[in-house]
Amino acid sequence: MTMASMPPDPTRLVDIFAIQQLKARYFRLMDTKQWDAMRTLFTDDMCFYYDSAMLPTVTEPRNRSADEFIASVSRLLATAVTVHHGHTVEIDLTGERTATGIWAMFDRVEGTHDGRFFEGQGHYHERYEKGEDQRWRIKELRLTRLRYAPMPQSRDYRPASPDGRQDATQ
Repeated sequence: MTMASMPPDPTRLVDIFAIQQLKARYFRLMDTKQWDAMRTLFTDDMCFYYDSAMLPTVTEPRNRSADEFIASVSRLLATAVTVHHGHTVEIDLTGERTATGIWAMFDRVEGTHDGRFFEGQGHYHERYEKGEDQRWRIKELRLTRLRYAPMPQSRDYRPASPDGRQDATQ
């Protein structure tokens, strides 16, 4: 029987909860553009893969380090308003310091650096690693898409201002 198929003991439930918190932070920090804080969620050698297919098939990562991933996503989303949600997580503890997870996801992205507006659904397929500091981090992130729907730009599209108001002209 592998660790993935064994029911977790109470101490391992703490690890599962920590991984869930890690991913919740990922979504929040991406949507609020806190790139430095977001960088701490990954191992240095983190790899990111993007697949427009339903299941992971891509063999070459788009990004081969956490720094490269943060630079790429922060550039893409610099002017965008984003909403990312993760749902129905499946976490398997594969070792004392390793785990895998699959998250159903929804994202809405309005106004990327190249002017795209879209909504999508799919899955995050991830591998996690627990560091010497006992913190879980994302080691591999694979984003797959079930649906990608371009949207027209909304007439009332306005990024929130830093003080929390809808826009700086109010």
